[in-house]
Amino acid sequence: MIQALRAAPSDAAGTLRFPFAEPPPSGAVLEVAPGLLWLRMPLPFALNHINLWLLREREGWTAVDCGIGLEETRALWDRVLSSALDGEPLARVIVTHFHPDHFGNARWLTERFHVPLHMTQAEYLTAHAHYHAHSGYGGEASARLFAAHGLDDDRVNAMAARGNGYRRIVGEPPTRYVRMVDGDELDIGDRRWRVIVGHGHAPEHASLYCEALGVLISGDMLLPKISTNISVWPIDPLGDPLRRFLQSIDRLAQLPADTLVLPSHGLPFHGAPARVQALHRHHDERLAEVIAACAQPQTAAELLPVLFRRELDSHQIFFAMGESIAHLHFLWHQGRLQRIEDDGGLLRFGART
Repeated sequence: MIQALRAAPSDAAGTLRFPFAEPPPSGAVLEVAPGLLWLRMPLPFALNHINLWLLREREGWTAVDCGIGLEETRALWDRVLSSALDGEPLARVIVTHFHPDHFGNARWLTERFHVPLHMTQAEYLTAHAHYHAHSGYGGEASARLFAAHGLDDDRVNAMAARGNGYRRIVGEPPTRYVRMVDGDELDIGDRRWRVIVGHGHAPEHASLYCEALGVLISGDMLLPKISTNISVWPIDPLGDPLRRFLQSIDRLAQLPADTLVLPSHGLPFHGAPARVQALHRHHDERLAEVIAACAQPQTAAELLPVLFRRELDSHQIFFAMGESIAHLHFLWHQGRLQRIEDDGGLLRFGART
């Protein structure tokens, strides 16, 4: 069933407006714009949900993102497809990026309905590399990178022993797709959606913007209450993903302020330019704290209490290490910190002398 709309209050700073007080319950959908439905699926993590979107086609629906590849999620898909959509089929599947909560059911849905998968090329190929743990991906490669950045032996060994966590929550990737690139325009129903590719969170994350509706499906590039994870990974160990992310969201700040932003986590909101400004302030504050802490050279692991003022479980440590390295690399590439490697290969970052 399609839920009725209910307004929610603005955020505490008054910069964002939230037009919906709460998400649709499991197995139901909520219409957020004409021909655009919102559904929410659970995740077995601290971040316990993902928002998915259904766009009305002339015949059937386009799904944007798929949910994690677990039976619970597939059972909810069955309920939505049979009841909320009155048994109408999917016409295509669009995936914003390769992460498990977005890509997990891509093959299951596309094969079930014999429909194409639309992705950017880097996201499609990265999903395959993660699933098969090749080309520099996998737990052992991450463990080696994080060991070089100071993570203790117990956590490094536990990480290496985890095996292929991606494969446990993602179905086998499809072996064909329709490529999307930045600036592509997709005709979905009687409306046109423009692909906006962003970087930093994932290699070629695709957001979708419909000018006629005034709607941006932002995926993970623009979230209302949290900053998306920005990490350095072993395939690009000297990379600067935070710079790429901040440059990418600056493009989203150029959209009209009344654009309805549909994020993958949290509630839909108005106020993309204000949210981009807030994210810049957030990262500026964290970078200033990193510089202060690096008055004496620090490893990325030693900076975890500076960047994350809470207890981190093993799942969160994995992403926190990548993010700590990303903040150090941003300052290193700007010339504001120096990178120091000792004889054993341990990496520290300190003030330039």
